[in-house]
Amino acid sequence: MTEKANEEEYIRELNQKLKDFYGPAPEPVKQSGIDYLIETILSQNTNDINRDKAFKNLKAEFNDYKEIETCDIDRLTDVIRIAGLGPTKAKRIQGALKEVREENGEYSMEFMEEMSVDNAKKWLTNIPGIGPKTAAVILCFKFKKPIIPVDTHVFRISKRLGLVPLNASRVKAHEILNEKVPDDIMYEFHRLLITHGREHCKARNPTCEEGPLKEYCMYYREVVNGDKEPSEVP
Repeated sequence: MTEKANEEEYIRELNQKLKDFYGPAPEPVKQSGIDYLIETILSQNTNDINRDKAFKNLKAEFNDYKEIETCDIDRLTDVIRIAGLGPTKAKRIQGALKEVREENGEYSMEFMEEMSVDNAKKWLTNIPGIGPKTAAVILCFKFKKPIIPVDTHVFRISKRLGLVPLNASRVKAHEILNEKVPDDIMYEFHRLLITHGREHCKARNPTCEEGPLKEYCMYYREVVNGDKEPSEVP
């Protein structure tokens, strides 16, 4: 069996262990591509609760996307303030809406359905403030493209499971995981890793014994059962 085949088998085994333990990954929320775009900008450097509150405030305050794009930026900043970095995110949201409108003639991202993953990712990341993770969320969740977003949980756990090198940057981890993880389980694996990160594989004081992947986990082997300090393992 080739190394690539072994890696795929390993990842599928991890995915199945997670699914058996946590149950099937939840389906993506059904909403427009624009709403995903705005939500992912709001989610940057904050938690889901504050992101959701900011998005709810946005929907309650404005009638349509045109009003959001053209309103006074101080007004938009105030509406989304709870998500943090209000002035920065307000500027990014308005800039992103402008890019979509100018590309498509309307506030719709359906044109991305026909684009390849690489071209769609390139188009999105050319928008100021849209990085690889934000682009991947939109493409994976809304358009069901074979791409895996690398958030804090996925980044940490992928190192503990030996999927990416310990010294890999977030960008490098994104490249490696999108090459290694089979297309058909990318969304599922991403969501299950997030659940695992929230429930057991935490950054501090992970509860390895209670989770489904202790026999695969470097942290468990080297910190819980070994003699390394937590600071030596991601």
